[in-house]
Amino acid sequence: MLVESRNSEAYMGYELKHTVPHVSILGIGGAGCNIVSLMAKNGSEASILALNSDARHLSVTKAEKRILLGYNTTSGLGCMGFPERGARAAKESVGEIAKELFGSQVIFIVVGLGGGTGTGAAPVVAEIAKSQGAAAIGVVTIPFQTENMRRAKAKEGLEALIGVCDAVIVVDNGKLLKTAGNLPLSQSLVAANRLIARFLRNLSDMLVEPCSPGFDLSLKALMTENGVCTFGFGEGFGYTKVKDSIRNALANLLLDVRDLRKAEGGIIHVEGGEDMKAEDLKEANKILKKIASNARVSCGVRLNNSMYDSVRATIVLAGVESPFQEKRRKLNLVSSWLKRLFRD
Repeated sequence: MLVESRNSEAYMGYELKHTVPHVSILGIGGAGCNIVSLMAKNGSEASILALNSDARHLSVTKAEKRILLGYNTTSGLGCMGFPERGARAAKESVGEIAKELFGSQVIFIVVGLGGGTGTGAAPVVAEIAKSQGAAAIGVVTIPFQTENMRRAKAKEGLEALIGVCDAVIVVDNGKLLKTAGNLPLSQSLVAANRLIARFLRNLSDMLVEPCSPGFDLSLKALMTENGVCTFGFGEGFGYTKVKDSIRNALANLLLDVRDLRKAEGGIIHVEGGEDMKAEDLKEANKILKKIASNARVSCGVRLNNSMYDSVRATIVLAGVESPFQEKRRKLNLVSSWLKRLFRD
């Protein structure tokens, strides 16, 4: 049998193919399916899957693979806002979900929390991903403050996801819509979904495309076992473009964070033209380290020849505390108090 030399191009191609992680992005429920539909239209290096219990909505969703959840549970009519029905629907479809996720190393679970299908099914899907050895990363939106009932369900759904996912990236719809400016509500929602789709595409592409040496490994390490995460976008122009883009991204985080200094990790991804300098990236790293001195910070760069004298920065902060974790924070305080009590 002919054995390829380890230095041959064929062997190198095989090695590259099998060392690049297989990334899957799943949209669950109405909001999640809307976001992955945008990704499928614009193209992505990741596999795009759509899961929904609403057959009509699923039929117009763009994705490589569409799965109708729990027909025996919902008759294809959705979960009517009941998360427990969403969980049952996902459990009914476990076999099909597991088959489609097989072989994925990193799985992003995209959900608009507060409804029925996404809120209930997402933790079930995350458990399937974890059982196959994949890193499960939730990307969730939280309803507006005026949506009291949906917001309460979202908090419970978030707690459930945090309990099973390696990390959960949380986006507050109120902050997200501010990025859309003064557009009508329907157009604002589309613009907001595009922003999340762009973020997911950047994040998944960082994992599968050459970026900076070792950056994909740093990204996976920072995104796992780090609880709640959030992200922000920023742009900069002129002489201080990199520094300004980082500061703008930090000023426009899509979740209220109690204290940035307590962040456990930070990911900086900078996209710009050939006029960027190595010193610019060092400065970007320093800015984030000044704010969160104990955080592990990883910095990646992508050259875009169409850009000149401008920079786009994406920042992910991992292991942050937010108001949506109030229940978990109180439990941690009680746990710490009891440990001190018995230790003393």
